[in-house]
Order: sequence, then C-alpha cells, then structure tokens
Amino acid sequence: MTEGSDGAQHRLHFLARNRYQLAGATIFGIVLPAMLRTGLHWGSGSMQTTLAGTFTAMLLGAYLLRRMTTFPGTQTAYYVAPVFLVSFGLAVTLFFFLRLDYSRLQFLMSFAFVAAWFSIVGIIEPALRRPRLVVLPFGAAQRVMMSDRADWTLARTSDALPTNATGVVVDLRSDIAPEWERFLARAALAGIPVYHWKQIAESLTGTVEIEHLSENTFGSLLPSSVYLRIKHLIDFALAIVSLPFVLAICAIAALAIWLSDGRPIFFRQKRIGLGGRPFTVFKFRTMAQDSADTRPFTIKNDPRITRVGRWLRRYRIDELPQVINILRGEMSWIGPRPEATELAEWYENEIPFYAYRHIVRPGISGWAQVHQGNVAEIKAASGKLQYDFYYIKYFSPWLDLLIAAKTVQILFTGHGAR
Repeated sequence: MTEGSDGAQHRLHFLARNRYQLAGATIFGIVLPAMLRTGLHWGSGSMQTTLAGTFTAMLLGAYLLRRMTTFPGTQTAYYVAPVFLVSFGLAVTLFFFLRLDYSRLQFLMSFAFVAAWFSIVGIIEPALRRPRLVVLPFGAAQRVMMSDRADWTLARTSDALPTNATGVVVDLRSDIAPEWERFLARAALAGIPVYHWKQIAESLTGTVEIEHLSENTFGSLLPSSVYLRIKHLIDFALAIVSLPFVLAICAIAALAIWLSDGRPIFFRQKRIGLGGRPFTVFKFRTMAQDSADTRPFTIKNDPRITRVGRWLRRYRIDELPQVINILRGEMSWIGPRPEATELAEWYENEIPFYAYRHIVRPGISGWAQVHQGNVAEIKAASGKLQYDFYYIKYFSPWLDLLIAAKTVQILFTGHGAR
C-alpha cells in the first residue's frame, strides 16, 4: 500500500465508527431532504411525523445491517437496499395502520439518500476494517494465512512488537517458548488482542473445525432453546402466509413436469431430521424415470436430470413442496440440508461428529448451501459440516436473515445447482 493511500485511509478512518456513520446518515438522509423540501419550516404535524418515521427507519435499518454483516464473507454494500427497503417499508406500514399523515416525497428522498450513504460506507469500510494480523511461527497458526480476507505478517523474532497490527495469532495449544510468552504479554499490555488461530479461522471462513472432542465439549455449540421455539413459530407462520403464492408456482411446475415427462410429479425420499429422526421429504421430480444410474447424489451436468428438471433445480423451485415438511414441523426455512438416510449413514461412518448437525431442524436453505451449493463427496461434505457447525454455534435471527438474503441472490444466479 502506498503512502498516499495510507493517508487517504487515515482521513476516512472515522467512517469505520458507527456513531459517525449514523451522524452522516442523519445529516444527508434525513435533515438534507427535509431542508430541500421545506427549508427550516418543520413545525407541521406531517413534517414531524415524517422526520420521526425516517429517523426510526434509518436507525432500525442500520442496526439490522450491522448485525447481519458481522458474519464472514458478507459485503455490506450488497445488503443496503434490501435492508432499508424492509425498515422504511415497516415505517410506511405503521403510518398506514395508524392513519398518520406524512410526506411521501420526503420519505422516498430519505430512503434514497440513506441507502446511498450506507452504500458508500459499505464500499469504503471493508478496507478500513481489514484485519492486519501478526502470526507467530510455531504450531498450527500459519494455517490461517491462506485466507485473503486479512493482511498477514509472519513474526520472525520475538524482540519487537508488531507495528500497526490489529491482532496477534498464535496456536495456544502448542508449547510456547518463554521468549514468545513475553512477546504475547507485551502485545496484550500494548492493547493488541491475542487470538487462538482457530478463533481467527472461524471469523474469516465462516466454518467451525472440530478435530477433537475436547475442542467442543458439546456445550459451546448448543443452539439457543428460546430462539429454537421462536424460529419454529416463525417458520410455521411464514409457511401459512406464503402458501397461496407457493401453490400457484407449484401448479405451474407440476404442469410443466407432466407435459414434458409424465408422472410421477413428486419425488419422495427418506431423510434424517431433527434429533436424527427420519422423515419423508417432498420435492418435484427432476430426473428421468428410466435411468439405470441409481447413485444417491447428483453430479455436475448429471445426465439423469430432465430439461424441465434442470430449470427447476436452477431456481430451487423443486424444493417448494417442502413447505409441507415445514407445516408438519419436520423442517425449517433455514438450517442444515437434510441428507438421504444412506448418505447420512455413509457420512457418519467417515466424518467425526457428523450426527451433531441434527441438533437443529434441517432447512430448505442454509449457511453451507449459500457458500458451497450441493455436495456429495466426503471431502466436500467435511467442509459442509464445518459450515453447519458454524451455523449451530452462531445460531441467531441475524444469521438466518443473512442466509435468507443470500438465498434470494442465489435464486437469480443459480449458484450451486446440480
């Protein structure tokens, strides 16, 4: 990085702080549109209602955006528009039901200016917040240096403290020599955080790697029981609300399958669900009926998939009948994908702790799906399991909202379809 770019980053560093982001959004997104429309005449009831509504919507949107974008691999700028559409939409809905008078033009202007401000911040902020990490040269700590989401420096000597570092990465389970222990103590006294390498790996990759039982104790990965119940109620409510829309799409998909390839329309399969209990999953049939290939998983450009089936898979329409499974309490909208019983048994024999993913309800979409797509091989399934463990460890409405947003993006790209 050049000296000029360092200076520019230093001048813009205030944008990495939440209070300055909110102050800028208030000035450019709320005060400026109000002044453009009425000058400083803010005494009318509709103006005060509009100001209160836009300020509340801005705060709610900023809060949601911050909570969603704390997870690895999330680019803030991609989620600004949908998040603020939700927060400003909720404000408009509240105005409608309370029959409050407000300025629609100013509301639209505030939405546009606030979204523009946070989009600019979302583009600039990642460079300002990019971790600059010093890795100590022993143990397994150097494994994290493969990630391109941080700037890495390998410590060569224990004499000097790192310069401009935001953290020190060390394998705390290795034997640490006395000189490196003193180095870590000096770093902590200087206010530089010291991280175990797996903690950094989680924050950069969005995965939780478990190699030994002692690393987990099967307590740190227990999901919140309160949110489990709330999420189940939300799943059921969303399934009921979306049912007319889902049924309309399903009718078109069923007709397309019947006209192109005849019956059966649906595909049923035993899969493993919550608590390791098997259940029957429902999907639209996307494979030819007379195929001699009986593999339990699909491959890229699988010849068994029909022309209509390939289109249904690309846009995940083949998964829509699983709304029935949600209504029956067997699945969720968001969660680890349920595997066929034979695949689950295979994985469980080959992958340590595989069955632990059944501690939450399986989902139509999930953290692993939005990162990997569909996988079947043992190596890929091991990586998928690490994403599932991450989802369980950080199980929250914010992670579910992020997965939902990423799923919508994937619907338009077809990423991971087979």
